[in-house]
Amino acid sequence: MSLTFANPAMLHGLWVVAALALLAAMRLRGGISALRRFAEPRLLPGLVPGFSTARAWLRLLLTVAAMALVVVALADPRLGVTTIETKRRGLDVVFALDVSRSMLAEDVRPNRLERAKLFIRDVVERLPGERVGLVAFAGDAVIACPLTLNHDTFRNILDATDIRDARRGGSSLAEALLAAGDSFADAAPEGKVIVLIGDGEDHEEDGPRIAALVRRERGARIFTVGIGDSGEGARIPVGQGARRGWLMHEGREVWTRMEPARLEAIATAGEGSFIPMGTATADVSRILVRDILETERKAMEGATVLQRIPRFQWIALPALALLVIESLVAPRRGAQRRRIDGS
Repeated sequence: MSLTFANPAMLHGLWVVAALALLAAMRLRGGISALRRFAEPRLLPGLVPGFSTARAWLRLLLTVAAMALVVVALADPRLGVTTIETKRRGLDVVFALDVSRSMLAEDVRPNRLERAKLFIRDVVERLPGERVGLVAFAGDAVIACPLTLNHDTFRNILDATDIRDARRGGSSLAEALLAAGDSFADAAPEGKVIVLIGDGEDHEEDGPRIAALVRRERGARIFTVGIGDSGEGARIPVGQGARRGWLMHEGREVWTRMEPARLEAIATAGEGSFIPMGTATADVSRILVRDILETERKAMEGATVLQRIPRFQWIALPALALLVIESLVAPRRGAQRRRIDGS
């Protein structure tokens, strides 16, 4: 296996070491030349007892070699490979819940909104230990509950969510997907799931393009669940008790239908799947968790990966040894005193 470096840019520091070595060598050489000009060679032992040019050059060489080795060690050399087991990280699941007025239609009992909330609760029950979040959307979207491991808090917020949380009328699936994508804090390309639950009505028709964008930039896989009758549809109730009636527009009752084609297009663009719950009472949450979310979880299971083995210690230890040797080399031979003849 060839030698590699985890931080190869650090090797440019060798140029700095070379420049410092050149300056130190020029200074040392200049000092030695100055001594030789100051006195005759036979008088130097008396003027500078124990001075040795060989020792001076040796100390410089040891210091420069140690500095070069330290730079190489900082580049983090790697040689050989080892296998390591990666741990599985948890799923992050954001539910985008339609809270537009059409979700009050009663083609699903008690109505679409309450049936959607029951579905979300069932899914969360099957996801112990995973982080969950909630986005409520109509004409715009808000993050009602950021991603959390506290499922009790999530359920309390879900129970309190209704059409009054919509700040603007209508229905925008694009806004819902953007808000759900913003719920994810990290840039990991896996372990992120958006589950959009609603009747599929959309006043902007930009859902598939935004789904593809969220999948590409946020790494979130998008699943859609359609609630409501896709055939005849249902009317939207307004008022309560004796004052109960139906939503009217230009003198006509407003009917709302589930739009499966639109929801399926969003799921396809988000590389997920569409589940047409419709008006059925089947255990759709079990299908979603088992057949869809488990697919994303399987991609996150722990795996065996190859990792190059760091060998910086092979370089750092010799560098330390050279510095110790340099400190033991005295600049002079010893304290031999020579007499100088007064003659």
